[in-house]
Amino acid sequence: MHFSAFDAYLFDLDGVITPTAEVHMKAWGEMFNAFLAGFPGQKPWTDADYFAHVDGKPRYDGVRDFLASRGIELPEGDPSDAATEQSICGLGNRKNETFNEIIRRDGVAPYPGSGALIDTLRARGAKLAVVSSSRNAVPVLRAAGLEAAFPVIVDGNVAKEQGLAGKPAPDTFECAAKQLGVEPSRAVVVEDALSGVAAGAAGGFGLVVGVDRGVGPEALRRAGAGLVVADLGELVA
Repeated sequence: MHFSAFDAYLFDLDGVITPTAEVHMKAWGEMFNAFLAGFPGQKPWTDADYFAHVDGKPRYDGVRDFLASRGIELPEGDPSDAATEQSICGLGNRKNETFNEIIRRDGVAPYPGSGALIDTLRARGAKLAVVSSSRNAVPVLRAAGLEAAFPVIVDGNVAKEQGLAGKPAPDTFECAAKQLGVEPSRAVVVEDALSGVAAGAAGGFGLVVGVDRGVGPEALRRAGAGLVVADLGELVA
């Protein structure tokens, strides 16, 4: 990894910096399997559903896409819907409640390799940002002790406030690069989700690093990753 070739590094959060993707997967599974139990003949939710329809996307988009894959129609609802509401927003809010319960109960620690890379980049004076579809990015970073490492955080809340399209559109990464004062060609996108890798590729960033947490290296390359690793510690080894 030629660190001097780039000025900034834009990290996804879940599955890249912290193993919260596992928590998200568990929360999605609990929520959707309870929901699907009310639809006779529907197969249970699987990890394959997570990677195909939900991974890396804004929460309501993930709900909408998964339901479409099963031929289930629900009203859109409103983000203010209660978690008990049978709507797309209600299901998304139900999943978010489950996720936060798990984080409060168990806490979260960064992947050791990711922590090592972040420390290396900070020591070199690189500009760092987190770009996440999650609306829980700040509390997760705070729980992991990494909030101070990222002066720019573009999460689901920022995307909503600024009307930014979610991944696989490049808008949120472009927003982070602009806030850091860096041209996309001088920035690296670090992602584990196919939608995030595609967003980095679409934005013309200098390099897209795909972190293989289960989706597979070939799928990451097809989506646009120029470099694929199993762990970010490989970049500083």
